[in-house]
Amino acid sequence: MNANHIQTSTANPEAHDPPTTDRLTGVVLAGGRGQRMGGYDKGLMALNGRPLISYVVAALRPQVSRLIISANRHVARYERLGFRVVSDRSPSYAGPLAGVASALAVVETEYVVTAPCDSPWLAPDLASRLGRTLAAERGQVAAARCQGRLHPTFALIPGNLRDDLDEALARGQRKAEAWLRDHDLAIADFDDQPGAFINVNTPDELARAEMYLRTGQPPPETL
Repeated sequence: MNANHIQTSTANPEAHDPPTTDRLTGVVLAGGRGQRMGGYDKGLMALNGRPLISYVVAALRPQVSRLIISANRHVARYERLGFRVVSDRSPSYAGPLAGVASALAVVETEYVVTAPCDSPWLAPDLASRLGRTLAAERGQVAAARCQGRLHPTFALIPGNLRDDLDEALARGQRKAEAWLRDHDLAIADFDDQPGAFINVNTPDELARAEMYLRTGQPPPETL
């Protein structure tokens, strides 16, 4: 297992080529219960007059050739954003891995880049940095790390792992990090963008995020 990492300025002349944009589908994960948000569908919560998910879509769409939304509620409302919506194949809300599995079942590109719907300051180079790291380390999968913490829902995953993921879910695997680490995991550092991994999980965090956006302040390191 390869759990090393590279800085973005590091170049490996012997590395495989990173996947190009046309080989990538973005998957925005919006299939959770929103329990810490009082049960509301978090991706549709209003943030400065826009659905929270719209910030993630706007940041991820230029980085990929196609985009899919993983959602288990309010499918028609998500479809109004103009992208295909897929739901978990099980009604049990099995977590982000179930959303990834449903997306992998329908994508036509070689890789997916995943991001949660509640990260309004998503890194504009998420896909490229994950791709460069994957290529340099010759990994199977890649995930983001910032200030020592791995963020497994910000990941680059090849479509040829769809059966592997289905089998893991059937065995009861629910932890995204554990499944990623079962493969050759390449870890991309984003220490220069701590705000990119802020998750808006509660009404108080939503209010603080709105304050930053309304005043034009840069994202904080934490809400």
